[in-house]
Amino acid sequence: MNYKLVIAEKPSVAKTIADVLGSKERKDGFLIGNGYIVSWCIGHLITLAKAESYDKTFSRWRYADLPIIPDNWKYSVSEDKIKQIELLSKLMNRSDIYVVINACDAGREGELIFRLVYDYCKCDKDVKRLWISSMEEKAISEGFNNLKSGTEYDNLYKSALCRAKADWIVGINATRLFSILYDDTLNVGRVQSPTLALIAERESGISNFIKEPFYVPIVECGNFTAEGEKTKDKEYAEKIIADCDSKPIVIKSVEKQKKTISCYKLFDLTALQCEANRIFGYTAQQTLDYVQSLYEKKLTTYPRTDSRYLTGDMENGIKPLAEIICSSVTFLNSIKLAVNAKQVIDNSKVTDHHAIIPTISIKNADISSLPIGEKNILYMICVRFICAVGDKCEYDETIINIECDGNIFTAKGRTIINDGFKSADKAFKDYYKHQEENTSENIVLPNFTEGEILHNAAVGMREGVTSPPKSYTEDTLLKAMEKAGTDELIETAERKGIGTPATRAGIIEKLVKSKFIERKGRKLLPTQKGVNLISILPDMLKSPYLTAEWENKLKKVEYGELADSEFINGIRDFISKIIAENTIPKQEYKALFSSNQINAEPVGICPRCGNKVYESKRGFFCENTACEFGIWKENVFFVSKKVKVTRNIVETLLKEGRIFMPELYSEKMKKTYSATIYLNDSGGKYVSFRLDFSKSKI
Repeated sequence: MNYKLVIAEKPSVAKTIADVLGSKERKDGFLIGNGYIVSWCIGHLITLAKAESYDKTFSRWRYADLPIIPDNWKYSVSEDKIKQIELLSKLMNRSDIYVVINACDAGREGELIFRLVYDYCKCDKDVKRLWISSMEEKAISEGFNNLKSGTEYDNLYKSALCRAKADWIVGINATRLFSILYDDTLNVGRVQSPTLALIAERESGISNFIKEPFYVPIVECGNFTAEGEKTKDKEYAEKIIADCDSKPIVIKSVEKQKKTISCYKLFDLTALQCEANRIFGYTAQQTLDYVQSLYEKKLTTYPRTDSRYLTGDMENGIKPLAEIICSSVTFLNSIKLAVNAKQVIDNSKVTDHHAIIPTISIKNADISSLPIGEKNILYMICVRFICAVGDKCEYDETIINIECDGNIFTAKGRTIINDGFKSADKAFKDYYKHQEENTSENIVLPNFTEGEILHNAAVGMREGVTSPPKSYTEDTLLKAMEKAGTDELIETAERKGIGTPATRAGIIEKLVKSKFIERKGRKLLPTQKGVNLISILPDMLKSPYLTAEWENKLKKVEYGELADSEFINGIRDFISKIIAENTIPKQEYKALFSSNQINAEPVGICPRCGNKVYESKRGFFCENTACEFGIWKENVFFVSKKVKVTRNIVETLLKEGRIFMPELYSEKMKKTYSATIYLNDSGGKYVSFRLDFSKSKI
């Protein structure tokens, strides 16, 4: 019997697919039955190999080796995943397998995960692609009835591989470059560095912010206040008050307008992460983990989407889904349901996946048994769906202009006529007892007529000071990342901002792990190391515009509008320029990383170039990194002789060219001996030494 081999991204997804396909028999690493064999990857089984796999000398970080850009890329498998890749290789190359179905997540990363495994296993069998946005049985069945040819996603794979290679090239080279220049481990990334720059620049703006007083003339009218024009000139404000003193205060005009508040849009991943951080304080990564789990439990659709709309073929299912949501979520049971399906339909704004919505599976789900984080996120997604298809919120706005001695004061009022979608939003906030900082409650103004004189009004002044910008939270940072660089990009750019919805959470976590930023409550603040790094990086590596431009080009690779080789050549040119323009550390910033320098006094003079040699945690190095002279504290020559390389030893070697050592260990003879060690530097990759026994014996 011949089989179709299905490869999912993770075991839990494979199990769900196997249940739908009828592959019930469990084997070691796969399930089989009904003409299918279903197995899985474990995330990224295959990754780009480390730099030292191309040349062992790359295990040491040297300026002369940069840039490191492979012509023929190598790949590696981590030790804990070897068993699974060997299994997949056997399965793919079985004679009874006639087609391989890529059932990894339907996105750029899922495509990359599968293709790297397929190529690594040297498989040449026909590939079909399962592309679904829900793990429900119906969606899986329909997906298998409408499998696509794997070749339709060739450009998506090229785009994914370009992204991985670009991150490798920039990360490996820029990290080594600036770590060498400043003698500290400084992780630099194509996407994480612009993100760090956003955070550091925001805190710099807060630190340098100068508060300025302002003054607002006001008219107190009992239960409401009318305001004049805000000014920085206190004397001007006081003059207005003085001029109005004892003068008649008259209603100049009363304007009334009917207005509406548009319904919220559905969630894409970034919008969901922002809202979850604002309401619950969840990190972007936590939210992604929760919604990914809900997706795998068939309760929500695919999470890694950048669309906030649905497609036209989904229109007929919107009302039934809304009804299921209102009957399944207790605090929505009593709201007046309105369904305007066309508000959420826009085919032109859906590419790979539509917005995140609940599935009809919530009808039979025991929502109360979900982990609290997943339940909260599911409720958010359900409420957002009801809000998005609901009626607009309608209100009357009243604007009253009050005149006194030729000065105009204005008051605005609002009266809600129809809550519309806000009723579902209010039910959600009441359930969680969540209070908004700036609620738009009814502000009811009295009924005035034009020309009416106010007898019980008084003129005064409200004083205040300007406020600095607020520190980033994950909510506001994600929004900034999404919009960063968009002002410089052309309007038709496909990908804007720093990173993508699928990668932004990981970027933030990397910055935290690298100790470039830290969480304080809900704030994201740069550490001193993060601030220092941004101060020494060139603008090209900090620019959100450049990162956004790369994301746009990756999208063009995906659409077949840009060759993958052209994209990589651009990255190659970029990093080569960075390296060429940064050969010597900026001396005014060198002290920023002085914590890595043991002593501010030089150890001696470099025998190669005549510059000064300094001691650091790792060894003794010439300040001119292009020279590359260095004696490592873990130098193999000295380690083999059980000698600790000290400052005194290096000082003597640099000054005299030699040093007498009375207790050198001989591994061969298993005893110590005396000899003179000569600095025998020939300017090669490594500093060498030689022994002279003319005045001593073993």
